[in-house]
Amino acid sequence: MATVSSHILDSVTGGSAAGIRAELFQSDGGTGKTLVFDVFADVEGRICESVDSVTGSELELVLHSADYFSKFIPEINERLIVKTVVVRFAMPDPEMRCHIPVMLSPHSYSVWWSK
Repeated sequence: MATVSSHILDSVTGGSAAGIRAELFQSDGGTGKTLVFDVFADVEGRICESVDSVTGSELELVLHSADYFSKFIPEINERLIVKTVVVRFAMPDPEMRCHIPVMLSPHSYSVWWSK
């Protein structure tokens, strides 16, 4: 079974984005999407979920950055342009471990791929 994981870092505090909401969707090839998981990062800003039947489809990892930052900076939502971070990717191998580290700030993000 494949695994999707991420380590989400908060570049404002220099720490982990503990408690950030992360959703994974599977595209049906058209305009529809199916929710695969909906979780909150642990105290280290990490998620790790086993996924089944996603091989060959387009996936979207959605991080709710505006909700996360509004916990610490209540007035930030009026100024935020990036409300969510969406990473689209594919998993060609049904046994693949897909690790997607992300570094967030209220106005930017960086993402990279790791096996």
